[in-house]
Amino acid sequence: MNVYLILFIQVFIAGGTHVVAKAVVNDIDAVTLTFIRSLVSSAGLLAIFVVKEGRLKIEKGDWRKIVLLGFLGLPVNQYLYLYGMKFTTPANGALLYAATPVLVLVLSYFMLGERVTVQKTIGILLAFAGIVLVIFERGIDLSSSYAYGNVIILLAVLAWAFFTILGKPMIVKYGAFHTTSVAMIAGMFLFAPVGLVFSWDYPLSTITLSHWAGILYLGIGTSILGYVLWYYALGKIETSKAAVFANGQPIVATLMAIAFFDYSLTIPFVIGGVITIVGVVLTQLG
Repeated sequence: MNVYLILFIQVFIAGGTHVVAKAVVNDIDAVTLTFIRSLVSSAGLLAIFVVKEGRLKIEKGDWRKIVLLGFLGLPVNQYLYLYGMKFTTPANGALLYAATPVLVLVLSYFMLGERVTVQKTIGILLAFAGIVLVIFERGIDLSSSYAYGNVIILLAVLAWAFFTILGKPMIVKYGAFHTTSVAMIAGMFLFAPVGLVFSWDYPLSTITLSHWAGILYLGIGTSILGYVLWYYALGKIETSKAAVFANGQPIVATLMAIAFFDYSLTIPFVIGGVITIVGVVLTQLG
């Protein structure tokens, strides 16, 4: 399958994550939600892994790197993201994740030695500017009531950028699915002690069918399909070129808000979307 089609699917999944996460974390605390989500995703990944892969291929010297990926991907990125979303808006969360390409561009230059051209830099900044236009049009609120959540999510984004950069060599060596599966299952075991302690007495009977639907979206849609597609794309093209597609998340999130929450499509949204697409194209050609 074409790598850009893969990335478009991944962006659609990731964009929906902001809307779903906000809806669920309003009713379920972030620790419990992260723990249940990790159990769902790990069970699914393990089942597929046994059928598809059969055996572990990770060399002894790479286990520390895999565990680090698991730590960045689940206890840090997923938990901090869900915790931060309790205090801010889906629009703010999407905007902050749109900063991923900027962070990845800088990190890939220093850590992977990837080439940074003027056109690529302009493309990424242009795409980010388009997203800023879209999100500010939707009434982004950086007042003190949201500042705490924004800072927490920014830390989650930084973890995601390192997850992207450090995962690249492992993807090339072991493949996207193998790396994702082992790393995320490792992350589940790292988070499990915290999850068990804080979730032991949680009244599971209060979790409704709509909550479970959201948990399944986050656990299967995002943590399994979304993560595997992301790592697959990273194995095919330059890290910074893949990362720029994160700029599409706010657009998808806004379109979903239009569909489910009766938002109206405006001229600034259209202009911002066009600017973002131009930025993506420039980056791909840079």
